[in-house]
Amino acid sequence: MWLKVTSCFTRESMSKLSRAFLRSRCYVKLGDAERALQDAEDSLKDNKEFFKGLYQKAEALYTMGDFEFALVYYHRGHKLRPELQEFRLGIQKAQEAIDNSIGSPSSVKLKTKGDPSVFHKSNGVHPKHPIHSHKKHPRQHGQKVPKIEKTAKQLLGELYSDREYLEKLLQDEDLIKGKIRTGENVQDLIVGCISYLDTRTEFWQQQKPIYARQRDRRLMQQQWNRAFHKSTSDPSRYFLTRLEEIDAALSAGNVESSLKKAGELMKEAHNMSEEALPDKKEVLGNLHSSIGNALMDIGKMDEALIHHKKALELARQGDLTDSKSRALDNIGGVYARIGKFQQAIEVWEERAPLARDGFEKTWLFHEIGRCYLELKRYAEARDYGSRSFEAADEISDLRFQLNSSVLMGQAELELGNKDSVVYYERALDRAKVLQDDTAIEGIQKALHDARQRMTQ
Repeated sequence: MWLKVTSCFTRESMSKLSRAFLRSRCYVKLGDAERALQDAEDSLKDNKEFFKGLYQKAEALYTMGDFEFALVYYHRGHKLRPELQEFRLGIQKAQEAIDNSIGSPSSVKLKTKGDPSVFHKSNGVHPKHPIHSHKKHPRQHGQKVPKIEKTAKQLLGELYSDREYLEKLLQDEDLIKGKIRTGENVQDLIVGCISYLDTRTEFWQQQKPIYARQRDRRLMQQQWNRAFHKSTSDPSRYFLTRLEEIDAALSAGNVESSLKKAGELMKEAHNMSEEALPDKKEVLGNLHSSIGNALMDIGKMDEALIHHKKALELARQGDLTDSKSRALDNIGGVYARIGKFQQAIEVWEERAPLARDGFEKTWLFHEIGRCYLELKRYAEARDYGSRSFEAADEISDLRFQLNSSVLMGQAELELGNKDSVVYYERALDRAKVLQDDTAIEGIQKALHDARQRMTQ
């Protein structure tokens, strides 16, 4: 709970601050991050240290996908009010989003602890990297579809075809010149829809490793395939449809709505026998997983952990391998976010043998290595960094080749080994191929420092 604030403000000025702050909270819940940001900034006009305003500004920036800026404001608030859990949890989730970022300059972590100074910005401007520009698809010219477009397709799923349709509409010159009844230009509406999908693509990409999203969709598809052969009145179809609604609500940021729906559906599932609902364990496991993820989003880690552990118990009872993998991923994620790195390692090491492909392995080994680095167990961190690099090399994933090389460089440097320079140089090579200027700058600085330490 927010603590009461006493200040020298007049009742009128405090009322204005409160209104702006409350409007900002509402806009965040509605998904209108830009208006939320504007109101948060308005609440800070008269007092730059109004901690509620700082929190709302950080939340709005986070929702917009500006994770580095969000981290800065979470830190500012935490410095003013270190006793408040909201800022601490905000720092954790912003750091995690940055770490999980694919193709973002800030995905290279060159320090063990969260520190806003590691995020280099040019002239204070946060660079944007849109997933697509609004141009014709390469496939229209017989070109190979770039990897980034395939990533977007994986993330958006069925919405990707909607995005393609919107792009086709943009090519209709007569259509885009028109206006709708409210007076808005059709072109502006279409471009706005495409921009929204691009923003959500980038946001989803940074929120969760892509292999985990692929696995979750595979789980849902497997359930649908089973339900397809059953009658439309079969309870499995009903529960699966409701589960997709819950997942959609959570993806859209409607945490309270998803929690309410999941709670209601949980009661319905519990009241059914296994004869009436043969997939009862799987359904309950999915619900516990959804509730756990929603609770993580609002910072209730202890409660989230209970639900993810229950999902794991049900997966083991039903011998559901993919569901078990998901539960172990989530449990490890909770432990890592609350700083229990040894527990995260133990869970993720149990998870490792279940990894299906290189994408799962490179991410998992990298996360375990990061935990060992946090625990100052540098030899283990280096070894897992090496395993992550090998897995990334097998699937030609340059981004994780870069990340794992940085991890190995950090570990070797702490061990006092000259090999740290070699790994940083390898990371620098990958950053240049990726044309990631900010990563290049950060790695060059780390490389310079490593060389200095080695000479000393």
